[in-house]
Amino acid sequence: MTDEISIAAEDGPRHDVELTIITGLSGAGKSHAMAAFEDAGFFCIDNLPPQMIPAAAELFSHQGSKVEKATVVSDVRGGKYFEEIERCLNELDGKDIRYRLLYLEASDEVLLRRFKETRRPHPLAPEGDILEGIRREREMLAGLKKRAQWVVDTSEMNVHELRASIVENIVPTGAMGMILTMVSFGYKYGTPLDADLLLDVRFLPNPNYVPELNPLTGLDAAVRDYVIGAQACKNFFDRLTPLMDYLLPMYIAEGKSSLTVGIGCTGGHHRSVAIAEWLARNYRDADYNVILRHRDIGKE
Repeated sequence: MTDEISIAAEDGPRHDVELTIITGLSGAGKSHAMAAFEDAGFFCIDNLPPQMIPAAAELFSHQGSKVEKATVVSDVRGGKYFEEIERCLNELDGKDIRYRLLYLEASDEVLLRRFKETRRPHPLAPEGDILEGIRREREMLAGLKKRAQWVVDTSEMNVHELRASIVENIVPTGAMGMILTMVSFGYKYGTPLDADLLLDVRFLPNPNYVPELNPLTGLDAAVRDYVIGAQACKNFFDRLTPLMDYLLPMYIAEGKSSLTVGIGCTGGHHRSVAIAEWLARNYRDADYNVILRHRDIGKE
């Protein structure tokens, strides 16, 4: 990697791009925050060196670009390149490129516990001294914290609470104004306690009994095509979609800001995953803020 990093963009008229830059302390949850933006339809780039941010922003805003909403994560993993992030943000300001800065932090105790649990080294920890690495990082990022539009302390949040908070308070609200969470699960592990609606899809053809599909999941194209392409599934969607299209605006009218839909099959690997993916895509296209979780996909 050289000291001069750039992305070339052709000259031409610009279109407005919604750019969010995520930064903050290591271990504060930046990857989970980015996932919330990704679920909301943003084009996301992780660990982008600061020098590339202005050029990437110009590329996104070029008239030929199809990127309408973008999120980049830039932090101390960039090493010496990260030291120039404030200069790069000033460059964005000078070029009149609009952006929003989201800064994530957590207490020293929580960050220390998270690093010990994951056994990952802190990028600024000399000889494994995690607390010293956290201290150095706080000092390095003090200026960024001051210029951030949002500062989120994740000390008391789990992963799902962080993502829900990001979607509700920071990700621009869709036209429908509801956080719609799709959770795939396996009935053999119990139903999700937070589900408002439950959809049992165990009546659909089961890929588990097809040898070449058994080791795959509903994230794989072969399983997705097998499940979604079944006539029973098409008949299911013909009935489910009008019901959901009726219910969701009614819930919104009653003031409900979030709704969790559980989609269950036997093990939570195949049918429920494929259906949850289809529903998430369908309602993102309808401008809902959708969070997608596959609760049991990694279980035996």
